[in-house]
Formats: sequence, structure tokens, C-alpha cells
Amino acid sequence: MSRVYLDHNATMPLRAEARDAMIAAMDLVGNPSSVHAEGRAAKALVEKARAQVARAVGAEAADIVFVSSATEAAALALAGRGLHGAAIEHDAVRAWISGDLPVDAQGHVQIRVPEQSVLQYANSETGIVQDLPEGLAVCDMTQAFGKLPVAFDWSGVQMALISAHKIGGPKGIGALVMRRGLDIAAQIKGGGQEMGRRSGTENVIGIAGFGGAADAVTQDMDGGIWDRVAKLRNILETSLDLATKETIFIGKEVTRLPNTSCIVTPGWKGETQVMQMDLAGFAISAGSACSSGKVKSSTVLRAMGFDEAAASSAIRVSLGPGTTEDEVMRFCEAWSGAYARFRARTA
Repeated sequence: MSRVYLDHNATMPLRAEARDAMIAAMDLVGNPSSVHAEGRAAKALVEKARAQVARAVGAEAADIVFVSSATEAAALALAGRGLHGAAIEHDAVRAWISGDLPVDAQGHVQIRVPEQSVLQYANSETGIVQDLPEGLAVCDMTQAFGKLPVAFDWSGVQMALISAHKIGGPKGIGALVMRRGLDIAAQIKGGGQEMGRRSGTENVIGIAGFGGAADAVTQDMDGGIWDRVAKLRNILETSLDLATKETIFIGKEVTRLPNTSCIVTPGWKGETQVMQMDLAGFAISAGSACSSGKVKSSTVLRAMGFDEAAASSAIRVSLGPGTTEDEVMRFCEAWSGAYARFRARTA
């Protein structure tokens, strides 16, 4: 049988809308900074995509600064600012902050001073959604964007990080969303592209794909796609719960992303589960996919109070708009069989 992809939080398959936009962009010759007709055509495409991304994230086009990734957006927003955050933040954010904010057992961060803090709107491993305090300095919207209603203009957030490949766009393109009137020091200096905030010739093809994907996720939100995905997530968790009463579904009692299940089976290594499911034809993960292929115990779960044994026994199953109930049930059958064999070996 064909493989089943259940790792959409790591990266979402390229959407047809993004692919079509990228193919069309490949035919453009000009540099967006050139003033001749070819350059103006490339510039127009960049600005069209800027408007598409802005519309999807609830901002104005002038708020969007295109960069290479959400990781670069984090560096641009956070470098040298000494902001505070929590241990559950993504590695790309934790590299720039004091990770001293407390986290409760439900995975919620206790923000003290919003204007000096950074917060991940929806956690990439657990899917747990945070309340955004007014005036928050920086919000990592990378996982929430495209799955939850997001309105940057109304959020009270000063800056936000987003990425194309998390919504079905191409890899290698992201954006920093900045509230109007804010100033920020460029990390990459040169020709002054992106309103002087990020120099370097724009990745026109990637930006076009980002715009195409942004239009698609706007349609998804309007069409209720994620309500259907949430029902599949619940079917998955109910099925696995029948196979073992010891398994813990992280964040089940609080608001989560509609597509995300973080599943802990104490004593059964997450790395082992990922390999067994891979051999069975299912792509899942054991946490964030941004650690150069390394599999380690979950910093997020440890921050929530779980011990090392539990934190190293977590897997993440993240569904997508195209996931079917048949695929979910096939995964549940394969996982339950692997669990039964694991228990037989340890009995």
C-alpha cells in the first residue's frame, strides 16, 4: 500500500496553488530591483505575493518582510533584544532569549511582561495553543498560521514569525510580520531590499509560491477544512486509547491545533516508534524536525513537568487537509500492533 504522510507540522506537502505560482515565476527574467520592464514584472509578482501573505495573516502588505525562513525571521526580530521566553519555545527562538518564563502542567506559559517576551502561539510538538497577551513583543505564529484564525492587526502583537513550508508553500522562504512604525536593525546588509530590513535579491520563485499557498490556506479556513481534520484527530486518539490505557495524549484537555496529537507511551522510546512506523509505511516524528535529524527527549515535555522516561517516549502525529479516515485507521492498526509486540517483549 502507498505510504501515509502524518508529519504535516514538520512540513506540509507542496500545494498545487504554490507549485503553479512558482512555475509561472520561473519564466520571469528580471531582477525585482531593476527599473526596466522585466524588473518591474518581477517586482509586481513579489508585491502580489506580499499582499496575499498579508491577507492570510491579517496584516497590511507593508508589514511583511520576506526572509529565508522563520528561523531567519526569529534572528531578525530577536537578536540583541534580551527578550524572555520559556523552555517550550522552538530552538530557533530559544537561541536568542532568556528561557526563564515558567510553564504549567498544561503547557501554558506564564507571561510577566509582554513587551519583553516572546511566545509560540501554538506549540509545534504538542499543538497546545497559548493566549496572546496585549503588547507581546514577538509571537512565533509558524505552526498556528494556516491552521487557526490569525489576525495580526488585531492581536496586539508587535512582530510575528511565519514560514511558507508549514502551509504548503516551498521550503526556504518565510516572513517577519512587523507592526507599522516599528524599526529594526537589518541583520543582512547590502542593497537595502525588503524596505531596508533584509538585503539580497528576493527569492522571487519562493515568494510566489508563498503567495499561492497563502491564498490556499485562506480558502481552507473559510471552508472549514480544519474542523474535519480535528474530527480525524479525535478518531485517532480514541482508537489508540482503546489499544492501551497507559498512553497519554498531551494537551487533550486544553485548546490545541486541530491536527496535532502528541502521544506518550512511557517506556516505549519515541525514536523506536518513529522507525517502526516508518517501516510500516507511515511518516510521523518524535518532536520538532529542526534539529538536523537528531532524535532526543522532548524539552517541551520536560518543561511541562514530565520525567525523562516520558519525555523520551513521545511521538507527534500531525494530520493535514488531505488526510483521510482510512489513512488514520490504517495508522492506528499499525501502531496498535507495534504496541502489542512492544508489551509482549517487556512483559
